Amino acid sequence: MIHSSWIEINKTALRKNIRYLQKRLGNGVKFASVIKGNAYGHGIKEFVPLAEENGIDFFVVFDTNEALRAEAVKKPDTQLLIMGMINDEELGWVIEKGISFFVFDLDRLQKAAMLARQQKTRARIHLELETGLHRTGIEEAELDAALAIMRSNSRYLELEGVCTHLAGAESITNYMRIQEQMRVFEKLTGILKKRRFSPKYRHIACSAAALIYPQSIMDMARIGIAQYGYWPSMETKMNNLLSDENKFTRDPLQRILSWKSRVMSIKKVPAGSFVSYGNSFMTTKETKIATIPIGYFHGYRRSLSNTGHVLIHGSKANVIGAVNMNVFQVNVSHIPGVQKGDEVVIIGTQGKSSITVAGFSELSNQVNYEFLTRLPETIPRIVKENKQEINGVQL
Repeated sequence: MIHSSWIEINKTALRKNIRYLQKRLGNGVKFASVIKGNAYGHGIKEFVPLAEENGIDFFVVFDTNEALRAEAVKKPDTQLLIMGMINDEELGWVIEKGISFFVFDLDRLQKAAMLARQQKTRARIHLELETGLHRTGIEEAELDAALAIMRSNSRYLELEGVCTHLAGAESITNYMRIQEQMRVFEKLTGILKKRRFSPKYRHIACSAAALIYPQSIMDMARIGIAQYGYWPSMETKMNNLLSDENKFTRDPLQRILSWKSRVMSIKKVPAGSFVSYGNSFMTTKETKIATIPIGYFHGYRRSLSNTGHVLIHGSKANVIGAVNMNVFQVNVSHIPGVQKGDEVVIIGTQGKSSITVAGFSELSNQVNYEFLTRLPETIPRIVKENKQEINGVQL
């Protein structure tokens, strides 16, 4: 099947990212790869086997649907953890498959105990504690009741982990809030210890926390955006690249995703003509335009009309006119020899030029996370070996 664009996943860059992050986590810390949001837009089906090749054997998803997709491609011994949505009718399947899951309310805890008892097995639970995010989590006032349920169902409930979510570790504005959350987490896990509950994993660190707050790295760290080659925020990047203990000649994280297409058509437009729908762009002289076969249906937002750009022949070609559902136009008057079928880079590197997700996101008023996860699943993901440019550096 022919597609109008494709996404390339660079195997070499992923290997370098995982090695770097494992060093930052330290020995004995479980690297839990977060693959929610279709592996942050990189594709669960393609990403899981690649990460497994690099020693990752623990993946974190949001819901049962993502767990099912990961289950279909993972190795038999690779473990899955569901952080979020599980319908009641799906919980039995999750327990039967030995998939771990967050417990953030008493209702799920009781249902898990009941279903595990019926199956004569043990449900592998991660008790999520409320520490100050105020989203999901067992409140301190509910902790006694939760521990009582776990105690009375000890044959059917395995406390594999105790965890919490931090409220924005990527920004210094949340520093005091993060510190308070870590204090509350220590207090609540201290109660568990006194009651003789000993989880295999205590985990609160996401990518940002692991890179900024080393004290948040416990038995496990849930690494999401960083493994794909993106810093959680500019603050996180500067904190790491300019610190005394971490000195780098270049960015240690390498983007593993590129998004490419091809020129669909070429035409010359006379001076004084409006390009595309409406009248947002008028040529001031004869202009050579190229039509690119992607649009807002594919995740290339309308807000990029007259502001976005792509790379063709290693040169920047500006978007002119309105981005349509399936196409947009770029000005290639200044680029010699552009022809139908030429490669177009939307995100990635071509020659000595590159377009980063961060730069793309600034133009479209999106953060890295939002842009990546909005890349449609219908765009094919192609795994690439080394011998290509990553961040402008030939590997």
